[in-house]
Amino acid sequence: MDVRPDDLSDAPPTRAGRARPRGRGYASGDARRTRILNIALQEFAENGYRGTSLARIAERAELTQAGLLHHFRSKQELLVAVLDLRDRMDMAHLDLAELPLGGAAVLAKFTELAGHNQAIPGLVQLFTVLTGEAVTTDHPAHGWARDRYALLRASVAASLEAGVASGELRADVDPTAVAAQVFAMMDGLQLQWLLDPEHVDMAALFGDYVEHLLRRIRA
Repeated sequence: MDVRPDDLSDAPPTRAGRARPRGRGYASGDARRTRILNIALQEFAENGYRGTSLARIAERAELTQAGLLHHFRSKQELLVAVLDLRDRMDMAHLDLAELPLGGAAVLAKFTELAGHNQAIPGLVQLFTVLTGEAVTTDHPAHGWARDRYALLRASVAASLEAGVASGELRADVDPTAVAAQVFAMMDGLQLQWLLDPEHVDMAALFGDYVEHLLRRIRA
């Protein structure tokens, strides 16, 4: 699946202070890195980490392999940059800076994300392929996948705990267990949608799940 160019950005963060304006050579280098990341994202999504070759990425980017390694010193470093880009895009869309949000509010954020993900199948495929591969401890993305799930579960659990404390949710709700169930449902639906998008409406089904969940756990 192709990834739309407007879904991707590798613009470096702006720096305050007296930093000098970057010249044309730097701008050209940034554009080349962005192109490499776009292509690598597609290759990792379609072929997984082990099935992706630097030679193929370099060829598609119209670079020599040595030229590619000038920007990313190894395939593992390139994978880390792609995963970092994907995470920054997710976090920018979710806008979870105000955590903890409360039970209904945090679940609404992820319901919105499920709808957003239907418009970016390439990124969803990248996540699904790489997390599937990363269950083996020797995979370069193993730590990323484990830590990412731990962070997401903890973030949602904190919002559910806030909901319990405020009286929004029932006192006997187990926030940690519910958070794990939410991501199990979300990722399971993503996989089914990727396999059969005509018959699995990921956003609608996840929205229904959240509605039923809230009816069960609300005070």
